[in-house]
This record gives sequence, structure tokens and C-alpha cells, in this order.
Amino acid sequence: MDKTKVLVTGGAGFIGGNFVQHMVSKYPEYEVYNLDFLTYAGDLSKHISIEDKDNYYFVKADIADRETIYNLFKEKEFEYVVHFAAESHVDRSISEPEIFIKTNVLGTQVLLDAAKAVGVKKFVHISTDEVYGELDFDPTTFFTEDTPLQPNSPYSASKASSDLLVRAYHETFGLPVNITRCSNNYGPYHFPEKLIPLTISRALNDQRVPVYGNGQNIRDWLHVLDHCKAIDLVMHKGNDGEVYNVGGHNEKTNLEVVKTIINALGKSTDLIEYVEDRLGHDKRYAIDPTKLEKLGWVPEYSFNSGISQTIEWYLSNEEWWTNIINGEYQNYFNKQYNLT
Repeated sequence: MDKTKVLVTGGAGFIGGNFVQHMVSKYPEYEVYNLDFLTYAGDLSKHISIEDKDNYYFVKADIADRETIYNLFKEKEFEYVVHFAAESHVDRSISEPEIFIKTNVLGTQVLLDAAKAVGVKKFVHISTDEVYGELDFDPTTFFTEDTPLQPNSPYSASKASSDLLVRAYHETFGLPVNITRCSNNYGPYHFPEKLIPLTISRALNDQRVPVYGNGQNIRDWLHVLDHCKAIDLVMHKGNDGEVYNVGGHNEKTNLEVVKTIINALGKSTDLIEYVEDRLGHDKRYAIDPTKLEKLGWVPEYSFNSGISQTIEWYLSNEEWWTNIINGEYQNYFNKQYNLT
């Protein structure tokens, strides 16, 4: 009997990589294909523990390469596609928006066409709460699945565009899809350009930690392993065509997050340096995950337990992130923050 074939795009990245490990371990009866182009944020060393398993496969390819993607879908006849692959860092989208359009919009269209051609059972598109724009500081307001899309950065605009394409392929062609929109993720294997791993790595080395503006922008934090369980649930039980918001109900200002990490590491908050605010920096994100909770999702991590686990992981896996920050990333960091 043939095994169920699952394609995970962007499986060498942060969230996609954790999801690949979740699927390979939980579903030995599935064949899990990790498709990734291995750009700067792609890293296969995280999969050393699963690379020899007989239900894990890696394919290096660009999702915007139509011929390669079509041939792969035709050969493997995937039943499920879980689409993470995307350029995802807002700062980079401000300096190089064209790359985001190519990968996030055109690449998604190629995958949708291929999925339609082979008749997949479900196409799950992983999106972000940033497509909703920003909230004010009223703690009673939240993003719901019915909140209008009002993206404010080239990154979020490219993700909103891909969301609309996914919706259109469901409405026009009957492709069975779901869209998930998550709040800020954190956890193991988070690339060091993002706030939490950036703060951990800089503080451990007694280097200045940059904070945009006054540090009062608010984000809702979600542990990546809770996110993986949510996607698994939507993939198997989500109603076709539906959007599901995935949020942690863990709202923190950026400054609170930075201070929590610095204090946990026993470092001085004198390391904090306020830098010029990001262009179009959204004030607040917060998600109402009620719809997903009704489907059966219950997060395991509070922010306190999750951030403790994450810090411990970075302390125990220093070689992984040290190799990254000592490479080309350091040139990007110096250019972005003008710090040393």
C-alpha cells in the first residue's frame, strides 16, 4: 500500500523545519518531502536527527521554477501540500521588495497550479497576522478571520497577495485549501535576525541589543511547536476554504521581551540600544484564535515556559547559531543596525 505523500515547502526554514520534524516523527506512515531552495535562512543541519529516516526526503528547488515543480508533482502525486516557503523578514522586504513578490506571489501561484493539476487532497497555505495591518493599543481589540486585509510592508503585501491567490483557486477551481495566519513565532532553530534569537545571541556575547524606536510595539507570541500542532490539525480536520488564525494570547512589547531575555541570562539592561524605528512599523498585533480552538487546538506553552525553553535551547545549541552569525549574516546586521 502506497504511503500518503506530504510536500512541505520551506522545510529548511524555522517554522517549516520544526513542522517537518513534527510530521516525520508523528506520522511514520507518511512520506514527508522537504522542498527548499536553501536561501540564506535555509539550513539542513537541523534535520540531522531525521535525515536517515525512511519517511523523510529532501528536494532542493525554487518554488517559482514551474517546470521543476510540475515534474515533481507529476512524479510524486502529493496528497497534501503545506506551504511555508517564503521570504519573511520585514526589514529585508523594505530594501529588496522584488524578491518577495517573486517568491511569495509567483512561487505560490506555481504551487497552486501544480496542486490543481494532480488533484491534491488539501493545500495548506501558511500566512501571517501581518496581512491584517496593525491594531491600536486597545487591549480588547483582536484580529479575527474576518478582519480586512490591510498590509503595511512589502513583505505583508506579498503574503496578502498569495493569500488571495489561494482563496481564488478554491473559489474558481474548487481546490481544497486552508489558510492559517499566525502571530509571531519563537522557539528552536529561529534564525538570528529575528528579535528573540537576536537578543539571546547578542546578550550572550555582551554585545549591544538593538531595539526599534521606543520598544513599545506589541506582538502576540506563539511557540513554534504549538504552531506545528495547529497546522497538523488544520491539515487533517480544517474545513475546506476556511481561514484559521493561530495566536498565543501572549502579548508583549518588544522592550518587555528583550528585558525578559537579558534578565534571564543575568546580563545588564545597559546592553539595550534604541535605534531608528523601522519604516511603517506596525504598532500592535493580537490574534483571536477562538475558531481554531473550536476545532480542538490547545496551546501547550505560556510565554514564560516557552521563552525559558527557547533560551535553554540556544544555550545548548550555541554551535548552530554561532556558525550562522559568523557568516554573511554579520554583514547584513552591521548594515541594518549600524552597530558592531
